[in-house]
Amino acid sequence: MRNFLIVGVGGFFGAIAGEIGRSGNPASPPACILAAGETTVTVRGQGLGGRNQEMALACAITMSAMPSGPVSCFASVATDGTDGPTTAAGGLVDPFTCSRGIERSLQPLKSLAENDSWNFLNAAGDLIVTGPTQTNLMDLQILLVG
Repeated sequence: MRNFLIVGVGGFFGAIAGEIGRSGNPASPPACILAAGETTVTVRGQGLGGRNQEMALACAITMSAMPSGPVSCFASVATDGTDGPTTAAGGLVDPFTCSRGIERSLQPLKSLAENDSWNFLNAAGDLIVTGPTQTNLMDLQILLVG
């Protein structure tokens, strides 16, 4: 059994990506897993971000901790174009998101613990910015595994 980090719902999506790559379960690659709904975040830090950005960063942390497998990416986005008190709608991450942030002297786990996902994803180039959509249905999550 391999050890890897699962951090909340985002970590769960990262673990699903790893399982698809290892065993072909719950779907054979190439696979697309869709989900919707709104999670909650316990704010403990003084950072900037929203629930979708936190979910994306948590998924990136989990994906980066796994052995290489099929190329994968994960997006979590607010349909109204606004995630938390930010201009971003969410984040689009891959197994190299953490590396890009670390290259800019940021620490993924520290950023997540400080509720500072916006600054991390911004530095990594992984924010989704749509502007206000004038539509608020729910949050959407998309996991693609090659």
